[in-house]
Parts: sequence; structure tokens; C-alpha cells
Amino acid sequence: MLGVGLAGGMPGALVREGERVTLRTAESEDVPFVQRAGANPEIRYPLGTPLQNRDDYEDWADGDADRLLVCLEDDPRPGRPEDGDDFERIGAVSVEDADWRRPELGYWLVPEVHGEGYGGEAVALVVDYVFRTYDHPAVGAVAYDFNDASRGLLESLGFEQEGRVRRDRFIDGEYVDTVVYGLLREEWRDRE
Repeated sequence: MLGVGLAGGMPGALVREGERVTLRTAESEDVPFVQRAGANPEIRYPLGTPLQNRDDYEDWADGDADRLLVCLEDDPRPGRPEDGDDFERIGAVSVEDADWRRPELGYWLVPEVHGEGYGGEAVALVVDYVFRTYDHPAVGAVAYDFNDASRGLLESLGFEQEGRVRRDRFIDGEYVDTVVYGLLREEWRDRE
């Protein structure tokens, strides 16, 4: 195990399974992991999020959005039990606003696994989940102009830049631009 995810508690229900990562529902016992990771400046600044307390994160887990954990499963054998506890939390993905407009993705991974390709796999799994679950013609995401890794991830999955909101957010002492991305259902289907 990597030792980056908080041990203890059973993982949430399996939502999607990739080659190396799984997406599982975020449960109340996952709040300490999300809170600790969210306090890390390497995650918090690129997301543009303020420090939050435990109550804020409990609201996050109980909110209307689809909140999913990105996990590494230690047992690579097929047919492993869905409720096993051989897993490591390495990040989170969310689907916002899917019940009333174009769903918007959010995602982050703990810094210890950056550059390993887990983010691309996790976001691809959540895009597939969105198009299988919701009847929307597209999915969106945003990345700050300075976040080359996030922008590259989205573009590698076929997301197109749709716009820019100039000086949109105050992050780490300066105003930054937000880059808006979108991916049409048929573009995703054509990739497969």
C-alpha cells in the first residue's frame, strides 16, 4: 500500500472499475481522508478551495452531487468481493449539477500519486459513468490556467476548450483565469 489514504472503515459501494483504479461511493467514514487531503496546499491551491472544517466536509459527503472516491485495490485477482477492505483512497471525483444542467466534473488526487496516470483513468471512468447514468448531451469541467496537468488530462480525454473566464478566482495571492472545457456524448462514444 502507498500509505497515503486513511486506513479503517469499509469502502463504499463499487461504482466503476478500471484497470488500476476503482470509483467507490464516498461514505461518512471517508470524511477524515477528504478533509486531510483538502487541507494539503498541493491540492487546495490548484482547486482554489479554502480551508474547511469537518462539518463542511460532512455536508460535502451528504450533498446532492455524486461524490466518488478514487481507490487502488490491492487484490488484483478477478472476482474479488465488492465489500473487501483491501483498498487505498488516493483521491476523489465529483459530478455536480447533473440533475438540472450539463454535469460538471471535479477531481483531485493526493500528491504522492501525481504523474502515475491514475487521474486520467479515474476521470475516464467518471465520464463513462455520467454518460451511462444521465441523459445529457455533454459533460463539462474547468481547470485554472496555471494547472497544466489538469488541462492536459482533460485534453487527452477529448475535452475541448470552450471558453475562458478571465481573472475569475483569487488563488494563492493572485487572480487567475478559469478555462472551461466540454466533451460531447458523441465525441466520447467515437473515442471508444
